[in-house]
Amino acid sequence: MSTQTLSTLQDYQSVVNQYDNFLFDCDGVIWEGDNIIGQSRQTLDYLRKQGKRIFFVTNNATKSRQSNKTKFDKMGIHAEVDEIFTSAYAAAAYLKHVLEFPEDKKAYVIGEKGLEEELDAVGIKHSGGTDPDDNVFVDLMDFSSIVADPEVGAVVCGLDMHINYKKIAKAHRYLKENEGCLFIATNLDSTFPTHGSVYPGAGSTIAPLTCCLGRDPLVIGKPENAMLESILTSFGLEKSKTIMVGDRLDTDIKFGVQGGIDTLMVLTGVNKTEDYEREGAVARPTFVVEGLGDFAVLGQ
Repeated sequence: MSTQTLSTLQDYQSVVNQYDNFLFDCDGVIWEGDNIIGQSRQTLDYLRKQGKRIFFVTNNATKSRQSNKTKFDKMGIHAEVDEIFTSAYAAAAYLKHVLEFPEDKKAYVIGEKGLEEELDAVGIKHSGGTDPDDNVFVDLMDFSSIVADPEVGAVVCGLDMHINYKKIAKAHRYLKENEGCLFIATNLDSTFPTHGSVYPGAGSTIAPLTCCLGRDPLVIGKPENAMLESILTSFGLEKSKTIMVGDRLDTDIKFGVQGGIDTLMVLTGVNKTEDYEREGAVARPTFVVEGLGDFAVLGQ
């Protein structure tokens, strides 16, 4: 499959005419840190005026949907809570409704407040996460605080900016010793762009556990199909009329390719043209454009 580079007014209009539903990654596409990228906001406004359905699909599991809406509001971008799909929400919903997590069990969290809030939203008890007792260093070879908890029936992992040995050791014990304990990851992003650079992502937080366990987690976020199928089914979207817009080949673009929908790659984030053009590239986008804001010319 060849990738079409969009560069003219006619190119942009053709894509807008072809699709009714636009799924957007956020980091590296709409914003970078706390800064909007180019005229991304104007493009989103234009698409809404054309009657397009917009959804925001992010692997960022550090914020809940409501917290993400607060960020959209602050940036002057229209977004409803039910248009926002985070890997934290998807993981919590999948654990609750698909895996039918028992009410008498709890999840041990390696992650931030957003993941805890989404578990709360679906009624799943949890420990770890932002609990001050787990956000401490242990003394050398002191395992007295790494106690067993038979109620833990799942370890749910996302990006944790307070990762430490205690959390890894606790999670390892639960996954090794608690019968049937589930190992779930919100996503395996190796990095994410912010503040003018690229930093370690959730995949780096989860890697120590995959190393010591010798097995991989069930991954819910992009590029896995669980989140896409949830969106398509919940809103009755046709695949042929839906396009995924993102900046990463291994998550956003692969997400669309595996799910059977077309993709648009922007060059304002992690990956560049040479990444999808090289032999053995993880995925190739249907279209590529310099930045999402390039479409804003249609509304001018």
